[in-house]
Amino acid sequence: MSSAVLHRDTHFIPKQAIGGKGSYIFLEDGTKFLDSTGGAAVSCLGHGHEGVKQAIKDQIDQLSYCHSAFFGTPVTEELARFLTDSTGGKMSKLFVVSSGMSPSLLLIYSVYHPGTSLLTRSEAVEAAMKLARQYFLELPTPQPQRTRFIARLPSYHGTTLGALGLGGHVLRREPFEPILAKNISHVSPCYAYRGKKEGESDADYVARLAAELDTEFERVGSDTVCAFVAEPVVGAALGCVPAVPGYFPAMKAVCEKHGALFILDEIMSGMGRCGTLHAWEQEDIVPDIQTIGKGLGGGYAPVSGILINDSIVQTMDKGTGVFRHGQTYQGHPISCAAALATQKTIQQESLLDNVRSMGAYLEQQLRQRFEGHPYVGDIRGKGLFWGIEFVKDKSSKEPFDPSTRLSFHIQEKGLLPAYSVSLYGCPGTVDGIRGDHVILAPPYNVSKEEIDIIVDIFGKVVKAVLEELDL
Repeated sequence: MSSAVLHRDTHFIPKQAIGGKGSYIFLEDGTKFLDSTGGAAVSCLGHGHEGVKQAIKDQIDQLSYCHSAFFGTPVTEELARFLTDSTGGKMSKLFVVSSGMSPSLLLIYSVYHPGTSLLTRSEAVEAAMKLARQYFLELPTPQPQRTRFIARLPSYHGTTLGALGLGGHVLRREPFEPILAKNISHVSPCYAYRGKKEGESDADYVARLAAELDTEFERVGSDTVCAFVAEPVVGAALGCVPAVPGYFPAMKAVCEKHGALFILDEIMSGMGRCGTLHAWEQEDIVPDIQTIGKGLGGGYAPVSGILINDSIVQTMDKGTGVFRHGQTYQGHPISCAAALATQKTIQQESLLDNVRSMGAYLEQQLRQRFEGHPYVGDIRGKGLFWGIEFVKDKSSKEPFDPSTRLSFHIQEKGLLPAYSVSLYGCPGTVDGIRGDHVILAPPYNVSKEEIDIIVDIFGKVVKAVLEELDL
């Protein structure tokens, strides 16, 4: 069989998905496939939700497209009002881009099978970076010298050149290093499993990381940085790593000290995935700019965006009032209809309650099954967003050699008909090259019975892979 599609791997043609309902995808060969990761933590309502499908059909009947330079649409306005109201007015504007999908998903994972999902948030992150830069040009006393960004290692914020440069994931950056921007630097993540020193308290760990960020501001020039960017719960790069208490308030304080903006990338961890609609609600802070996607539209249409703090909106409004950024499909009515229906469903069906309760159950089952496993080093996450880090030696935390490709094998084994489950495997956990983790991110309406199946099959897959690798 040949294909005219340039797939992620030119040597591999994936099976065809021909349908889906709830937590399952149906394949052309008759396989009923359990989507325990929601793709890449996208399908928050599962597949085939009738209400969202009908909302999209209704919008198509009304209006499929108009250019945002000429017209607005009621559905875009309603979505924006819904989301800004959800922040209590702290974020007062929404900018919608209709994909969040990167146009270049090729060859980034050249040493691994590209079936390992690449997260897609590039358009929203690019918009956030440009808005942060323009903000400093719109101030009553402009600060044009602010051209830099600080992010964390390892991190992932997208695959377009600006977003890829912002990220700190070695394998994903490597082929493109010569053409990435040089105005971005990186500091350590808040990664307690590997970052905290023996006997160090959370407070001392936070103080050390805050001092590192402060030092980096001073090193590159305190008044040259536009923003510090971080994920509230690190997704693909580290495998669902939450920060320790007090970390984000401390980081924001450093940004405020140096007059820089504080940007949270919630593409993967936000829109309910971690148990609150916005992940920052659990951190006692409010960002200046927040990127959103994935769970925003639940995969029913490509959509992502940025929520903007009212302080930035007011500055822009008193300046030129013009955000010098725009795209053909910006605010696309069908994407907005899908997002609005998804968000209303989450609210009306009280799915955040289910995320919290089923998330607690998933954690319990994962710990019961894997905490004593000799090759599982850490189990971490929030809500329905959980990662399992594998290690060669539990006591020393030594990772498997990259040549073992453990996470790749786990993901590929899960795809076989005997298991038929998605297991989001990622390499590079420790330093962007070494380390393996697997992510689970089932839909917000997942049941206990489905979680039991997910954990059981995951355990069987891990056992089979380790036996094949003679471990």
